[in-house]
Amino acid sequence: MIRRSQPSLRDILFTVHGSIIPSILGRLAAIGAVSLVAVLAAGLHPGIFATISAFPFTLIGIALSVFMSFRNGTCYARWWEGRQLWGQVITGCRGLARASAGLPPDLRGPLLHALCGFAAGLAARLRGRDERAAIARWQPDLPLAGRVNPTDAVLREAGARLAAALGPGGLDPIRWSVLEGHLQALSAAQAGCERIATTPVPFAYSLLLHRTALVFCLLLPFALAGSLGIWTLLPVLLVAYTFFGLDALGHQLEDPFGQTPYALPLDALARAVEREMIEAASEPGGPYRDGRAGAACRSAG
Repeated sequence: MIRRSQPSLRDILFTVHGSIIPSILGRLAAIGAVSLVAVLAAGLHPGIFATISAFPFTLIGIALSVFMSFRNGTCYARWWEGRQLWGQVITGCRGLARASAGLPPDLRGPLLHALCGFAAGLAARLRGRDERAAIARWQPDLPLAGRVNPTDAVLREAGARLAAALGPGGLDPIRWSVLEGHLQALSAAQAGCERIATTPVPFAYSLLLHRTALVFCLLLPFALAGSLGIWTLLPVLLVAYTFFGLDALGHQLEDPFGQTPYALPLDALARAVEREMIEAASEPGGPYRDGRAGAACRSAG
C-alpha cells in the first residue's frame, strides 16, 4: 500500500508512480488515436459530423458518473471493511496478550505463538500464498496436513489448550471465558475477511460499467471534432482519464487483500501482531523472560 503526504502542485502534475495512469495508459492511447481519426475526418470532410449533437453525451455522462460513484462507493466500503476487520484482529491479539498475563509460561508461550501463526496464516490465506508454511514459522509442531482451513485450526488448537487447562489448580472459568471470547472475536474477523475475499462485486455489474464507459469515450470525439478540431483531444482525454481511472481504481479497491498498490498492507499488519506478541512474551513472567525475545523479534521482522 502506497502512503503519501498531501501532494504538491508538482506531484499533481507529474507523479506517475502510485497513480492510476499506468493501469489505464493503453486505453487512453486508444481513445487518443480514435480522437485523432475523428479530427482528421472532420478536417478532410467538413460537416461530416454536423448532425451529431453533444447534448446526448451530456446526459449519458451525468448518468454514467452517478452509476460509477455507486460502484466506487461499494468497492471502497469493501476496502474499509477489510481494514476494520484487520483492526479487530490486532485488537483481539492484544486483548488475549493482556488477559493471558500471569498464566504459566508453558501455557502462555504457545498461546502467543498461536496468535503470531494466526496473523501470518490469515495474511497468506487472503493472498493465495502458502498458508501452512506461514503458520509453520511459529508453530512447527502443529499438524496441518489435510486441514481445510489451517488458519482456523490454529485457533482451535489454542482453544483446546485453554480448555485442557481449565479446572482446579489450573485456569479459572472466568479467565477462560475472557480468553475464549477473544478467540471467538478472531474467528469472526477471519470469517469476515473470507467473506470479502470470496464474494466479489457481481461481474455483470462491473461489465455494464466497463462497456458503457468505453463506448461513451469512443463516440465522444465524433461529437466534438466538428466544432473543436484538434482541441477535441483535450476534453476527450480528460473525460477518458476520469472515467477509466475511477473504473480501474474501483477494481483495485474491490479486492482489499490483493497485491495492487492500494491493497491493504497485510504483511505489515501481520508483522505488527508478531512484534507485539513477542514483546508481551518478554515481559516479567513471560515465556521469553530469559532473553530469547530479541532473537524471536529479529526472526519476525
